[in-house]
Amino acid sequence: MIRLLAFLVVVFALGLGFAWLADRPGDMVVTFNGYQYQVSLMVAAVAVVAIVAAVMIVWWLIKSLWNSPYTISRYFRVRRRDRGYQALSTGMIAAGAGDGALARKKTKEAAKLIRSDQEPLIHLLEAQASLLEGDHEGARQKFESMLDDPEMRLLGLRGLHLEAERLGDRNAARHYAGRAAAVAPQLAWAAESTLEELTARGDWDGALKLVEAQKSTRQIERDAANRRRAVLLTAKAQSLADSDPTAARTAAIEANRLAPDFAPAAVAAAAALFKQNDVRKGSKILETAWRAEPHPEIAELYTHARPGDAVLDRLNRARKLQEMKKNHAESSMTVARAALDAQDLSTARREAEAAIRMDRREGAYLLLADIEEAETGDQGKVRQLLSKAVRAPRDPAWVADGVVSERWAPVSPVTGRLDAFEWRAPMERLGQLIDSRDDAPDASVVAIEAPAKPEKPIDVIDHAAAESESKQADNREDHVTPVTAAAFAAVPEDAEAVEPAEELARLPDDPGVDPDDEAEKSPRRFRLF
Repeated sequence: MIRLLAFLVVVFALGLGFAWLADRPGDMVVTFNGYQYQVSLMVAAVAVVAIVAAVMIVWWLIKSLWNSPYTISRYFRVRRRDRGYQALSTGMIAAGAGDGALARKKTKEAAKLIRSDQEPLIHLLEAQASLLEGDHEGARQKFESMLDDPEMRLLGLRGLHLEAERLGDRNAARHYAGRAAAVAPQLAWAAESTLEELTARGDWDGALKLVEAQKSTRQIERDAANRRRAVLLTAKAQSLADSDPTAARTAAIEANRLAPDFAPAAVAAAAALFKQNDVRKGSKILETAWRAEPHPEIAELYTHARPGDAVLDRLNRARKLQEMKKNHAESSMTVARAALDAQDLSTARREAEAAIRMDRREGAYLLLADIEEAETGDQGKVRQLLSKAVRAPRDPAWVADGVVSERWAPVSPVTGRLDAFEWRAPMERLGQLIDSRDDAPDASVVAIEAPAKPEKPIDVIDHAAAESESKQADNREDHVTPVTAAAFAAVPEDAEAVEPAEELARLPDDPGVDPDDEAEKSPRRFRLF
């Protein structure tokens, strides 16, 4: 567009110039070699313009002829390069689609048409083709050769990192990720692997710096960065709790500030404050975390905040927690435990039963069994409660990658992932879930109509009397042997025959049902397990 405007401006200027000369007639006289030439000014101007144009055309022709070899070679070189890039593009698409044969074919074709030092993608295509063909050793060699090229170094480190993970060599994978993170900290895969390495070594300060770098480069959001920093600071506080209490307190308070509802951070901060006799501030931290989500570790530390307190003082502190979070199973269990320690067994039983009504789980039945043993000593009822605890769902615990832990840990022991532990109930067996539903008092039961009475009564065979009946069968035809003689002694001979009642025989090893347990069960009579 600019060239077109420039051309129009030049043409317009020439037109104006010729119009100006046409309005001003005159002659131009040229004396050369004794001769005098006289022409009009317009003719002279046209001649000058023609001569300049002719010179420019001749110069263009000479330049074109002079540069023709280079022009021709450049044409074929561009054509060859276009074919090479076309082959490279087709090869990359084939590698992405998993066509190893086509990828290898296009790799060779692209290598012939394009120099590998001019196009680094050829090395990547060769490595991908080797991986598709199963030649992992060749792919690793190609990735290692990329380390010498500054432009391809990160790509080579990425390939070596993936190969190390495929072989299960986590140390090598973290080494390559660390080298990549040192060169380019904005790489998410390198930062994550390096973070796992730092946390595995217990280098919490290095991990905190890396998380801060991730936040500054906007690899992770602000909330995620604060969560990670809270986890790392909590782990740091736990590791320094005995060696450096001051540093542990600072780290724990900072972690609690970043995540006030994170129970391990609140427990670590409160424990550090309690060690320095700052009970008021530590209690406030625990109360805030308890309001967000009740946790047994919070309750345990809160009720034992002052080691010299009497059992009644601990019971009062437990009731204070219950007032903060009413109608919660954990609140009732906290009061029940404190009441059991204080020998207030009626309160302990009432709160334990309330916890069972709100959340039927193993710990509530075990606590009620302890209360039963302390109050009555009835071993039968204690065993009954223990059997219910076995069938009940398990209590919540710290779970990460299938591992159940009683204590929180910053990383998973299986994968090394940061902040992997979650407070939840472990996975249950199907039988336990079904048995636990049988004890639910409000469970909806589908009514099943009894089948119609068959026309012919069903004979119930008593295995104990089978032998005696077989001996008397020949002498007493059409005579029913009574089950007990005393029951039918007074029946007259001419009495009307009565059909036998349909009663299922009880197995000899059936212990029966406890009357107390039978009252709690629902009308359901069918179980899968």
